[in-house]
Amino acid sequence: MGRILPSRRIAAATPNHPNEHKSLIGDPDKRKCRILTLVHPVLFHLGSILIPSYGAVTALGVLLSLFLAQRTAHTMGLDPGKIWNLCVIALFAALAGSRLLLIALNWSALRLHPSWMLTLAMIHHPLLGAFGALAAAGSAVLYGRGQRLPLWSTADSLAAPVALGLAFEQLGALLAGSGYGTETAARWAVTYTDPLAARWSGAPLGVALHPVQAYAALGFLALSIFLLIWLPYRRQTGDVAGLLLLGAGVLVFITEFWRDSEGRGAVLGGALDGPQCAAILLVMAGGLVLLEHAGPAEGCGLPPFRIERERMAHGAMIADSPSADGPPAKDEAAHG
Repeated sequence: MGRILPSRRIAAATPNHPNEHKSLIGDPDKRKCRILTLVHPVLFHLGSILIPSYGAVTALGVLLSLFLAQRTAHTMGLDPGKIWNLCVIALFAALAGSRLLLIALNWSALRLHPSWMLTLAMIHHPLLGAFGALAAAGSAVLYGRGQRLPLWSTADSLAAPVALGLAFEQLGALLAGSGYGTETAARWAVTYTDPLAARWSGAPLGVALHPVQAYAALGFLALSIFLLIWLPYRRQTGDVAGLLLLGAGVLVFITEFWRDSEGRGAVLGGALDGPQCAAILLVMAGGLVLLEHAGPAEGCGLPPFRIERERMAHGAMIADSPSADGPPAKDEAAHG
């Protein structure tokens, strides 16, 4: 259908009948016992309507991230209502931007097969994710400027919710077969058997794969918890946002080694892929954010007991220092 849809090689191997995938799995008795043996791209059915696992899990992650953003907004002293509106606008921009890009890249095929427009929501690709992230960031900055929201304080408040949303997005990708891993003999491997996983995401059927999406989900969840804990103690505005960029870049770069390279680009003769190059840029951007802001954030950065100790020490220094009106006045009285 186009340049960023599942490859024709895998699509051609996809069974046309739901029961035909059994021949691809092999003898179950000869396979090792695995923790993740069956995952399904469809969560449940409502009559003839399919509820995709990816969309349902991602939507749950979005809701949890929105509620978490309300809490972090209170921590930063920001208006929760404005933060909520900013998140909704950014999400809409990400969805609209990624789908419009998909239509633009595959317009010639969509003109010949208009019914394929109904399946656009099932297509996932790193290029679409990157473009959606840029659209979301741009719309968030524009809305924040219009509402006079402080840039770096807003970015800090959104860091933990964004990491939480990415964790659920990767969990949904695990169920759908999107961004699947390389072959492995590990006992925790995942094996896709549903033909829809191959049709929608290009995942190979009956092959034990690294559950790399689970690796990424656990990493983003740990990153979200760390950023949430660090938020009240940040040293300067922009710290938490910079740590998000650094952490996300490191996670993407490392997990890409266990992802199948098909459709992800090749750089330096295949030594790196496209997402890894983007991850390097994220790490560099995070480092620049951390180095750019040298001034400490007002009212934060140190735990309360350290702040109180420093105040006491500062008060003792003031008490020991001579006042402008003290000793000179006594000297003048003695001389008088």
